[in-house]
Amino acid sequence: MHAQPGDWLIVEGGANGGPTRHGLIEEVHSHDGSPPYLVHWSDTGHRALTFPGPDSYVLSGAQLRQREKSAAAHFAALRHELSDPGPAAESPSEPDPTPRRTR
Repeated sequence: MHAQPGDWLIVEGGANGGPTRHGLIEEVHSHDGSPPYLVHWSDTGHRALTFPGPDSYVLSGAQLRQREKSAAAHFAALRHELSDPGPAAESPSEPDPTPRRTR
């Protein structure tokens, strides 16, 4: 893993059931961009010297914005589908209650 100040550290919460965390990398404490990083966490506002684990990865600011833009478009489309389900989601017509004669 390699980063530079201004990149974002993303920690997926799937391993421990927690939320995904985003932190702005403010300082890189090595010459080659490897950890540890001083990270300003967006969810708590705290800064911490961080050694990322295997559930972590680094994105540039542009990559993070593109990912968030794609997610927003996906959820907007999903919200539109749910609010306007169209004819496929209409309930089927009720059966004809008129009795039929048999011979």
